Amino acid sequence: MNQYELALVVNAKIEDEARLAALESVKELVTRFGGAITNVDDWGKKRLAYEVQKMKEGYYYFIQFDAASTVPNEIEQRIRIMENVIRYLCIRRDV
Repeated sequence: MNQYELALVVNAKIEDEARLAALESVKELVTRFGGAITNVDDWGKKRLAYEVQKMKEGYYYFIQFDAASTVPNEIEQRIRIMENVIRYLCIRRDV
């Protein structure tokens, strides 16, 4: 099992319930494909470095999880089509 970190930027213009639902659906994707979530950091609303889809702010989340090497690709395929996710990046952590 490898350790991964998924950085997630969620649309800041949506309701709190929709934002939390987007986060929960991403966490559910990790566990569905056999990953084990170890930590979730909520950085809150931050200003983006540049405008993305005419948005200047987003909610930042960092999800750390342990999983097999095929899991990040499966997760990214599903996150790519989520409407409320502005940007995402999954990296393997070196320990």
